[in-house]
Amino acid sequence: MQSVLELKLEKLKAAGQENLLTDVLHGIEKEGLRVTPKGKLSQSDHPTGLGSALTNGVITTDYSEALLEFITPVYKSSHQAINYLTDLHRFTYQHLGEEVIWNASMPCYLKGANDIRIGEYGTSNTGKMKHIYRVGLASRYGKVMQSIAGIHYNFSLSDDLWQALQTIDSDAGTLQAYRSDGYFSLIRNFRRQSWLLLYLFGASPALSDSFMEGKDHHLQTLNGHTLYLPYATSLRMGDFGYSNKAQESLDICFNYLESYANSLKSAIKTPFAPYQDLGVKVAGEYQQLNANILQIENEYYSDIRPKRVAAAGEKPVDALIDRGVEYIEVRNTDINPLLPVGIDNTQAQFMDAFLLACLLQENREIDTQECEYISRNNSLVVTKGREPGLELIDNGAEVPLTQLADNILDQIEKVAKAIDQVKGGTSYLDSVKLQREKVADSDLTPSAIVLASLRESGLQFTDWALHVSKQHREDLLSETLDAQVAADLTAKVEQSIAQQQEIEASDNVDFDTFLDEYMAS
Repeated sequence: MQSVLELKLEKLKAAGQENLLTDVLHGIEKEGLRVTPKGKLSQSDHPTGLGSALTNGVITTDYSEALLEFITPVYKSSHQAINYLTDLHRFTYQHLGEEVIWNASMPCYLKGANDIRIGEYGTSNTGKMKHIYRVGLASRYGKVMQSIAGIHYNFSLSDDLWQALQTIDSDAGTLQAYRSDGYFSLIRNFRRQSWLLLYLFGASPALSDSFMEGKDHHLQTLNGHTLYLPYATSLRMGDFGYSNKAQESLDICFNYLESYANSLKSAIKTPFAPYQDLGVKVAGEYQQLNANILQIENEYYSDIRPKRVAAAGEKPVDALIDRGVEYIEVRNTDINPLLPVGIDNTQAQFMDAFLLACLLQENREIDTQECEYISRNNSLVVTKGREPGLELIDNGAEVPLTQLADNILDQIEKVAKAIDQVKGGTSYLDSVKLQREKVADSDLTPSAIVLASLRESGLQFTDWALHVSKQHREDLLSETLDAQVAADLTAKVEQSIAQQQEIEASDNVDFDTFLDEYMAS
């Protein structure tokens, strides 16, 4: 019996629209801590040569002053996005002096919470709000949690493909409604199967014991100050201190845009007693933007999010409600320390095929019980995904991980084959083949290779990660940055500084009034 995915692929091909499967857009956001040559967290300001962290759209900071964030433009080719990401690293290294970009998801050695400077974004009301939001994260979850880094993979489909699928489904509604519903179906199928990405690409099986200072844990010791689990894949995606009790009440399983958006809007308005106890403004200093379950939408943590670019001053959730989902943001991707910028095109091509498979699979809701199964599967794969004989829950029954993985890869392979037939070559099928090899032999996964390298080197995690990060630094700097790219990035730096100054000069209300107006909107 043919699957829903197979039937849709057949109908696209019969309509001469199989080429639309290649009409996708990609963007990559990648974080990386700035560290000293000795592997200590940088205490210096965000480098002036990188422009304004508030307004530079391609090089900014995330939580801390030392946590760089690189943001590529949107490209039709994932290869172009990764090339641009590489150029951003080369350009950044021209302005870091001796500092190194920490090329791992789990952080360098930390002397404690005071070692982490919260990001500064200038004196404008907008800049103050970004800073205070991060102060709130520190108050609620602790600073150390904010030192973790990752990669966000942004993915969207053309309206032509949505229209073709709408015709296949005989849907008579608006394109906007159909598109949003389709993205939510993709998200639900992603959540059912995202454990596979953790197994295949998880690259954080070990960390520095300084990260767990004062916390109870079940991790084992390796090479001195290294903590790890022997079959772990992505400890970054585990629960190491985020107090999510407030967010558990949201019960979001991504069934409908309306319920998703309303849950977020409610959370931004609903007080939470422990956050009220922290206080909002204490002794004249803001400790958080508000005392509600969420300060703003971005505080809600999920491994995937529906997104739409908001207009100036518009809340992201309002943009979603008004104009529907524009793209999705995959957030469970570790930085692979073995790759110069943490990700390569083979992985990106597999991601494309994976996400398209999620789109083309059956559109069905997730109930409360399945939500629990999804959480259980992810937790098992995070902590012991490479354990021989590990079983996961599928439709209420325990099934070997390897069997489930092969079943999913069978579907992804059909999409990869269709893409290759349009583009020519075999690169997408090759990317699937590589993942099958990892399922057959867990020693080929990044998490296993990282642990093997740690054992072979005899180094503790922080020394090992610093060594590979320095090697990537040398390799990146060994190639000259294209002159036109360098000129364009320099222009962006100058423009961002001028733009921040304009924003600061244009404020016409005090911050208290600005914040009250924003929260009331």
